[in-house]
Amino acid sequence: MTNKLHAEFERERAIDIQQQGRDGAVHSIALDFLIKTAPYKYAYNFKALGRPIIQFPQDMIAIQELIWEIKPDLIIETGIAHGGSLIMNASVLAMLDYCDAVSSGEVLDPLASKRKMIGLDIDIRQHNREEIEKHPLAHKIEMIQGSSIDASIVKQVKEIAAQYSKVLVLLDSNHTHDHVLAELKAYAPLVSKGSYCIVYDTVIEDMPVDSFPDRPWDVGNNPKTALHAYLNELQAETVFASDGERLFYEIDKEIENKLLITVAPDGYLKRA
Repeated sequence: MTNKLHAEFERERAIDIQQQGRDGAVHSIALDFLIKTAPYKYAYNFKALGRPIIQFPQDMIAIQELIWEIKPDLIIETGIAHGGSLIMNASVLAMLDYCDAVSSGEVLDPLASKRKMIGLDIDIRQHNREEIEKHPLAHKIEMIQGSSIDASIVKQVKEIAAQYSKVLVLLDSNHTHDHVLAELKAYAPLVSKGSYCIVYDTVIEDMPVDSFPDRPWDVGNNPKTALHAYLNELQAETVFASDGERLFYEIDKEIENKLLITVAPDGYLKRA
C-alpha cells in the first residue's frame, strides 16, 4: 500500500512539473525575479556550512538531489570564489559516506573515503584558501589554481579523473562563450554515463542586454551560447568520452521546469 501511495505521489508530481514547465506566464515571472534581483546580487545572500556560496537556493537544492541520485565518487567544479559550493557539495559526498557505513554496519572512517571534490580557479585568494583548508570537510577537497582551460590543468584533472568511476562536472567560472566552450570540450568527456555536466549562468542569454556592464559576457556571448554550440558539435561530429564510448548529452528540462528560478536554464546536461 505504501509503495502504491508513493508511486501515485510521484506520478502526480511529474504531471505538475510538466504542466508548470509549459506555463509561459510562470516562466516569465521566474525570469522577472532573476532580472529584478540581479542589481542586488541576490545570489550572494547565502552560505553553505559557514562559507559564502554564490548561488540560488533552487540550484543548491537541485545539485544535492543529483549528488544523492548519482552518488559520484568525484565532482569537478570550475570556479571556487569563497568556497561555499565546494563545501556544500563535499558535505553531500560525506553524507554518502555516512550512509554507506550505516548500510554496511561498518565504522565510518571519514579520512578513508575515496570520494572527493576538486575545485579549479584561476585565482584562489589566500583568505578564501585558508578558510576552506581549515573547514572540517577540507579532507574531501582538492584545490587547483590555474585557468581551467590551460592544457596543463586539464591534463592534471584528467589524470585524477581516470582513477574514478562516477564523475560529475560543474562549470561555473569565466562565463564567456569561448571559455565555456573550451571547458565543455575539456571536461564534458570526463562525465560518467548517466551523470551530469552542469553549466551555470546560462540565464545570461535570457536577460536584458548590458545586464552585466562590468563583465565580458552578455547576450550572444555566454554559457548558453557555448552549450548549444557544443551540443551541435556532438551531433555533427563523433566525440568520444573518456570511457571510450561515443559522447551524447541531452538537456534535462524537468529540472529547470521544477525549479523555475534557476541560473542554469538548458544548463543541466545529462550524459545519455
